[in-house]
Amino acid sequence: MDTRRITVDPITRLEGHGKIDIFLDERGDVERAFFQVPELRGFEVFSVGRPAEDMPQITSRICGVCPTAHHMAATKALDALYSVEPTPTARKVRELVYNAFMLEDHALHVYVLGGPDFIVGPDAPPSLRNVSGVIAKVGADAGRRVISMRRRLRELIGRIGGKAIHPVLGLPGGVAKGVSPEDLPAFRALADEAVDFARFTLRVFRDLVLGNDAYLRMITAEAYTHRTYSMGMVDARNRVDFYDGDLRVVDPEGSEYAKFPAHRYLDFVAEHVEPWSYVKFCYLKPVGWKGFVDGRDSGVYSVAPMARLNASEGMATEEAQAAHDELYAALGPKPVHYTLANHWARVVEMVQAAERIRDLLADPEIAGADLRNLPTAVPRVGVGAVEAPRGTLFHHYETDGDGRIVRANLIVATQGNSARMAMGVEKAAKEMIRGGEVREGLLNRVEMAFRAYDPCHGCATHSLPGQVPLVLRILDRAGRVIDEIRR
Repeated sequence: MDTRRITVDPITRLEGHGKIDIFLDERGDVERAFFQVPELRGFEVFSVGRPAEDMPQITSRICGVCPTAHHMAATKALDALYSVEPTPTARKVRELVYNAFMLEDHALHVYVLGGPDFIVGPDAPPSLRNVSGVIAKVGADAGRRVISMRRRLRELIGRIGGKAIHPVLGLPGGVAKGVSPEDLPAFRALADEAVDFARFTLRVFRDLVLGNDAYLRMITAEAYTHRTYSMGMVDARNRVDFYDGDLRVVDPEGSEYAKFPAHRYLDFVAEHVEPWSYVKFCYLKPVGWKGFVDGRDSGVYSVAPMARLNASEGMATEEAQAAHDELYAALGPKPVHYTLANHWARVVEMVQAAERIRDLLADPEIAGADLRNLPTAVPRVGVGAVEAPRGTLFHHYETDGDGRIVRANLIVATQGNSARMAMGVEKAAKEMIRGGEVREGLLNRVEMAFRAYDPCHGCATHSLPGQVPLVLRILDRAGRVIDEIRR
């Protein structure tokens, strides 16, 4: 048994797979810690040769948790590819479905994935740090309410989008189906309940998290703090927008660093590769890759819920703005660099998503019959972006004259957070583990450094050549490498 190496494998309560390797020095303190993602998927490669119009269905299969994000980013990329704008009704239908998805997906993380660390407690037994433990804490009625709301929001997505898990809604220039006037009364009633559910979640967070001084100290602890750039999508007034807008980047002090449309993403975003993980580490190209370090001179940035709020000048709806102001009054000034504050920011975003659902369903145009502008341009290049629950998501397609994909590039939200997660796991491990003392609760606190971002590694791992770059090392009895074979 290697007493100087600690491995957490698999890591828990996230989408996808990963592990943490922690190496101790002679004193039992942490020398290095690595957040590794060993899985690999090749959607960019096997999309080549497919008709571009298939991409909203192909890419939604990347992940069963966030298929709507890929579906919508792909659909918007097709709009750009065919140089066609969706009709006003189609745009609102898309945004309605997307906000329903954002609300139910955030609820999944708050109550099932990340929330147990606070609602149940970071040092509670693993058997309780799950949805069952959360229900025991908040009550069976509250648990039923969470499950019912997520189910009914998915039913709305399925009713309009064709499928709840893998939608078939988006078309270049519009949507395949609109909102039926007969469905409006039930949808509007659901919207009112959704707003009340978001308010309820905010109350739960206030009571169980913000009312606990120990939790507040943990949120603001240096172990979970990284001062980096923040990126998020904003509307014309620099307010948070999940569906459409420009990408705004603020520096670690909160000053605007850049603001650009999605099609210019390659001017600002680049990817760095490390040999110990299949995740690529995004950074700001004009700043450059300086390693896993904080500060204005480092190109590391974040795209998670807290980053979205940091990059904006406020929320787009009234109650969400009040919740936003409450957060910054407690943790500010802007920008907030506490990793665990993502949980609070996620609840603020739930309020905005619910309010947008209500507002869109109150718009008479939402049930209009004009659902599509037919494309006529020859497709060449198209870039689409949305704010996935985990952060900014880019889809970039290039086609031949017949509209078949010749190149696809996906910059997934988790990649935008991957450098901060690697930094966070190592920093938390160094703060938590000293003198060789390793308790399960401490290891969970190390995992909390990545879990706050709600990462999806199934989405985030890609291979440019479409195959695993196999490395075979032959060791002698002393563990020395005597030969190496590479594919």
